[in-house]
Amino acid sequence: MLRKTLIGALLITTIPAYADVSGNIGWQSHYIYRGIPQSTSSAQGGVDFEKSGFYLGTWAADVGQGAEIDGYGGYGWTAGDFSFGIGATGYFYTDKFDDTYQEINLSAGFDFVTLDYAGGKYDNFTGPTLDYSFSSLTFEHESGLYAVLGTFGQDFDGNYYSAGYGFEVEGVDLSLEWVYSDNDLLGGNKESNLVFGISKGFDFNQ
Repeated sequence: MLRKTLIGALLITTIPAYADVSGNIGWQSHYIYRGIPQSTSSAQGGVDFEKSGFYLGTWAADVGQGAEIDGYGGYGWTAGDFSFGIGATGYFYTDKFDDTYQEINLSAGFDFVTLDYAGGKYDNFTGPTLDYSFSSLTFEHESGLYAVLGTFGQDFDGNYYSAGYGFEVEGVDLSLEWVYSDNDLLGGNKESNLVFGISKGFDFNQ
């Protein structure tokens, strides 16, 4: 998220005035992505724009040794109680914290249940490029309670489970989440973490 300001400023100057532009900043006690711990005490933020279902954005996070910088775009739409999405995401890192991931994203949801799928490639430094898939099932309740079941496939392996509660206080979003990652995901060391998060969203069109 440390390069978010520069990338976000570039996006804002090139986005048409009629698009909906928003931003966010936040902090997590532990940054855990898809069940894999990245860093403790991580500052984060991003900038997004959306128009008629199309979206484009960037997001970044402090991962201790450098930063993770993501870029993504796609299209989402609804049909009655159903929701669908298709897009692409790239994950990039500074200071050799990790190598590049690039993936296609698909999603389908109905009411309080959403199924997400990602299929991608991992550059893997000097090793052979690896293929991976990731699928997750998310359950969300209007009260703010949620649960996620996630699993990796192809050259990656492992599962994680999480449950949490998100709520808003005076325009600030707060969350508390329990994350369990199994032995396969973490290379033989299963792990359970309790994560606290705080974030604030901004509407640049106002």
